[in-house]
Amino acid sequence: MSDGKKGFVFALSAYLLWGVLPFYLKTVAHMPALEVVAHRVIWSVPIAGALLWWLGLFGDLKVALTTPRMLAMAVLTASLITLNWGTYVWAIGSGHAIDTALGYYINPLVNVVLGGIFLSERLSKPQILAVALAASAVILLTVSSGGLPWVSLVLAFSFGFYGFFRKTLPIGPTQGFMLEVLLLSVPALGYIFWTVSQGTSHFFNGNAHDIALLLFAGPATAVPLILYAFGAKLLRYTTIGLMQYIAPTIVFLSAIFIFGEPFSHIQFIAFALIWSALAIYTWSMLNEARKARSVETA
Repeated sequence: MSDGKKGFVFALSAYLLWGVLPFYLKTVAHMPALEVVAHRVIWSVPIAGALLWWLGLFGDLKVALTTPRMLAMAVLTASLITLNWGTYVWAIGSGHAIDTALGYYINPLVNVVLGGIFLSERLSKPQILAVALAASAVILLTVSSGGLPWVSLVLAFSFGFYGFFRKTLPIGPTQGFMLEVLLLSVPALGYIFWTVSQGTSHFFNGNAHDIALLLFAGPATAVPLILYAFGAKLLRYTTIGLMQYIAPTIVFLSAIFIFGEPFSHIQFIAFALIWSALAIYTWSMLNEARKARSVETA
């Protein structure tokens, strides 16, 4: 199998797993979101550690742990991904899966805005139009509901800033994930011990079913991230850009047809604006990639 095909299989597997993740999160909806996130962190550590050992990359982790600047940046990215995970777990369990899908649809356009603001990247006219359509969707939802669609915005911006700062962390994706969960394991263990002291721990005071569900939080978190990291290394940026819509589309369809969440006419109009924005953004991305390839072959 060629590298391109391997990358496609890795990335597709990651997005499909992220797409069906809400089904797992529904099964732990009776637990506090923070407890689920804490166990996502704790049980990801041995998986990421085993992978680093297999790849022989522990040396990179040792360097990161002894470099203050890298540690500080990792603390920031770890905090952002914790905010993202916590919001996502709570939203799915509370019947806001449609809002989470909207957040991850918006995310690519948030990345464009962040690049324009912080990296002085010039936005093309199609990108400006796409961002304007997405902003119109947010304004429409805000006016119709009387408040910001905060779940969608928190997910989009927390993941956008996570990706932005993660790029500045001079360490590979697998090592970076291990560093983040290692740092997060300290407050995660503290929270778990606190739940034990309060008698509310679903792991130590719960039944076998709850224990198994929390143990599964590690693979459910680490495996798709690791698959994505390998896929992203082997695929073109434009291919990954197109595939990123797979997961929110699965979540969106599941929310309506399986979870039975209400979907109003206003929401349909807002999603139509977002989908139009993404179509324009995707077209511009493909067009730029085509021009770049033609320059390379000229």
